[in-house]
Amino acid sequence: MKVDVTTLEAGSAGSVELAEHVFGLEPRSDLIHRMVRYQTLKRMAGTHHAQDRSQVTVTGKKVYKQKGTGGARHGDKSVPQWRGGGKGHGPKPRSHAIGMPKKVRALALRHALSAKAKAGDIVVLDKAGSENGKTSGLRDAFGKLSLQNALIIDGATLDASFVRAARNIPNIDVLPVQGINVYDILRRKKLVLTKAALEALDQRFAAAANSGEGA
Repeated sequence: MKVDVTTLEAGSAGSVELAEHVFGLEPRSDLIHRMVRYQTLKRMAGTHHAQDRSQVTVTGKKVYKQKGTGGARHGDKSVPQWRGGGKGHGPKPRSHAIGMPKKVRALALRHALSAKAKAGDIVVLDKAGSENGKTSGLRDAFGKLSLQNALIIDGATLDASFVRAARNIPNIDVLPVQGINVYDILRRKKLVLTKAALEALDQRFAAAANSGEGA
């Protein structure tokens, strides 16, 4: 699949061929959904905590005598039936993370990239850089490229001026190629890849393509 390469000034910078083993798969929504669920569950803090009857601070005195009241038999007020008592089977701190094989996670990323390519929502930049680090200039450049909601993926190292200029623009995210993930790809309309990012992705998934994994 061949796509045009553009500059931040909306000029032409030639074209590039997208690797079929990365961007040419038939997207599987079930696999992408599994990966999004894996990521969102892993992000959950799991710090919710409720006190049970052994942890609440109440009197241990018997509420009233055992017999003769005509009511139910009760002991102290730490039980869930009483106001101020412990929570029965309440939540405790735990991890919500689920397991997912590394090869399946890598395959899900390729399917997410292929989904963006199939929808025509991939933009290839010559490079992502800013000379003065000004947000206003970068906002104008994104306007020329019709990038109002986008994830920008650069090479292994990011241009500090570009990151500083982009961080104040709403709905624009900038990540190095090693930070690319399915959740962030899907939450933005456009996926912007630099030529350096494309080369890194091609090298990253070349071994999987040669072995025929997850086609």
